[in-house]
Amino acid sequence: MNSPADICAGLAIVSKKYAMEASVQPIGEFTSIVGALENFMECVRYLNTRRNGGAVLLLESEADVQDAIYLMLRPWVKDLIPEDPTGRIGNRYTIKDFVSASARTIIEAKFIRDKDHGKSISKELHDDIENYRHHPHCDNIVFFVYDPDTHIPDCDSLKRSIHAVRIYDGRQLNVLLIVKP
Repeated sequence: MNSPADICAGLAIVSKKYAMEASVQPIGEFTSIVGALENFMECVRYLNTRRNGGAVLLLESEADVQDAIYLMLRPWVKDLIPEDPTGRIGNRYTIKDFVSASARTIIEAKFIRDKDHGKSISKELHDDIENYRHHPHCDNIVFFVYDPDTHIPDCDSLKRSIHAVRIYDGRQLNVLLIVKP
């Protein structure tokens, strides 16, 4: 049986393997978060093909994806807080799915419902970046987009426009996008 330290070391190796750009250098808990999310489908596949007919993980909504992410990350990210309101911005409240103050990271899960949502996800992600960049404990935003029916028309273009290091008022903000399956 692997110890938690062995698992974290393995996640660090996996995250390096799947790193999208050299410009973003995740460290510490952030590396563990990225590594775990890169292996999301392997975890789901394992639960859904168990030999003993145990619980199946159905991912049919954004809430289902959020639950799966929380179960994957919580053992290693001790201060992972679900559904943390960021406060009123303009005429609406923004709610980030998860925040970890120790990793200085916001994790935002998205579930692509249909083709229209797949086409509009870029605007939604950019709006979220604008909202979250003001959060005092946010140095990293990880967008996890679950697109089971491949409704995003040009996933590579979306990744290029979202995944970047940004500078706002002299403060660096690392933004990563992970799209599965």
